[in-house]
Amino acid sequence: MQVSGLNHYTLRCTPDELRLLHDFYVGCLQLHAGDRPTMPAPGYWLYSGERPIVHLYASLTGSEAGATAALDHISFSTHGLEATRAHLKAKGIAFDEAPVPGWPIHQIFVRDPLGLKIELTFDLDKEGAPGHDQSH
Repeated sequence: MQVSGLNHYTLRCTPDELRLLHDFYVGCLQLHAGDRPTMPAPGYWLYSGERPIVHLYASLTGSEAGATAALDHISFSTHGLEATRAHLKAKGIAFDEAPVPGWPIHQIFVRDPLGLKIELTFDLDKEGAPGHDQSH
């Protein structure tokens, strides 16, 4: 077995939180809602290109802590560092940046409306960052 990346992540929420989460993931991460099988509770499958990578499922009657309380963050492989900074600033979305010393990785962190930390991971070798050695 070889894991090659994130397939999807499911966020359970209340029906009242559903639109708020949808709007965040569409507005901040520029995902789009797409086809979703019929399920017992309302929700969305949010796509990046052809892949549904975030599933929203409004099956809770109230916000509750659970096994995911220990979850620190979800990371998405992302491209376009400068464009992402500009997009987040234009949307008024607060973010923190964390370059990884000694690695060609740059991270931007945002929080969704429920407080979940989202990491946007940029491979600087693929970004063509000025002054970054792309020879390895």
